[in-house]
Amino acid sequence: MRKSVDQLQNENESDGSEKCERCGSRIPEGEDREHYGKLLCEDCYMDSLSPTRTCDPWAVHSAKQLGDKTGGLQTTPVQKKILEILAETGGMEPGDLARRLGMNPLELERETAALRHMEKIRAELRDERKYMVLWS
Repeated sequence: MRKSVDQLQNENESDGSEKCERCGSRIPEGEDREHYGKLLCEDCYMDSLSPTRTCDPWAVHSAKQLGDKTGGLQTTPVQKKILEILAETGGMEPGDLARRLGMNPLELERETAALRHMEKIRAELRDERKYMVLWS
């Protein structure tokens, strides 16, 4: 069960740890980072410094070149699961896919960006909503 914001604040006040202003997770002492006036955990700080780029022509080009030279691109277990779910369902909205995988949206975005660069999945609009679908 997810904790409410009030519960997280009370926990943070009681043990002296800080809370990430982006994802709400507790930050271990000494691992907090400040970015544009916000207190962030290390993961959110790194995401802020180097955001995921899903539409990156150079990444697509690099993935194709690497795949041609190595005989194919490897996917992680999480990426394989994403491909299986999309094949099974015919496509899903990113939020629904993240919930089904038990991931937060930023983690899903990282995984799907790599799959988009490999041209294994793409985004598609259906009834004005974004869906992730297999590359056809």
